[in-house]
Amino acid sequence: MPRPEELSTQIFLDSGDPEDTKKALALLGFLDGQTTNPSLVAKNPALQEKIASGVVLNAREVDDFYKGVVQEISSRIPNGSVSVEVFADADTDVNTMLTQAREMFAWIPNAHIKFPTTRAGLEAANIFVKENGRVNMTLVFSQEQCAAVYAATAGAHRGDVFVSPFVGRLDDTGVDGMSLIENARTMYASGDGHVQVLVASVRNMDHFLYSLHLKADIITCPMGILEEWASTGMPLPPADYAYPDDGRTPIPFANSSLTADWRLMNITHELTDAGIERFASDWNKLIGNH
Repeated sequence: MPRPEELSTQIFLDSGDPEDTKKALALLGFLDGQTTNPSLVAKNPALQEKIASGVVLNAREVDDFYKGVVQEISSRIPNGSVSVEVFADADTDVNTMLTQAREMFAWIPNAHIKFPTTRAGLEAANIFVKENGRVNMTLVFSQEQCAAVYAATAGAHRGDVFVSPFVGRLDDTGVDGMSLIENARTMYASGDGHVQVLVASVRNMDHFLYSLHLKADIITCPMGILEEWASTGMPLPPADYAYPDDGRTPIPFANSSLTADWRLMNITHELTDAGIERFASDWNKLIGNH
């Protein structure tokens, strides 16, 4: 199927398996990018097969596997973006993140490096974009975090910085995750456009269609969502599309400054901390550190 003419949002696949990349391209006829993370790579069938056969991997071997996965994905979508995530737990410092980022950025020509939206992650991103690196700030759950990403990456070019609010994980807590997308886009409208909103943790077609309705810059979603969209002809939502009211609490819009000192912003969020712990746990299990 050809790309829908009126589709302005970029469509990314959220997967750590290059076979999914191949399937998505065949299904849609296009794919604008792919996001990976430690948990997704840990689920990669080839890696699971190694582990099931009794192979014990060390940290370097797991890194090399990740590199191979990313390179295969990149070869399938050479004109798209591939997000590659640094390993970070609660104790990972700025220099450690930067060392990983520089190495990973050299793996492929179309990488965006995923940093957690923590103080250390923002500091690393601040330095990395000045080195002409591209970043995807992940595990975002608040408007203040979105503002901090903008301020920390000031001066970067459009296309070099993604911010990834996790809407499904907010929904899990009874909060309307899509309201964060609305708020971020409203806030960024007064800026220079260098940060692109990437809707992540997409769980259902309402997340997907409402993101299209809001004209989010990018959506990343699992294969199942893309299959569901394709099965109905890849429709775009009508102009009067209404996101269903499921009783979740909307996040109120805050007058967050895009030019304030990001180091002084309140960016702490329990879901960010929980997400870092989960990714670190999944990665450590691969090398027996659990």
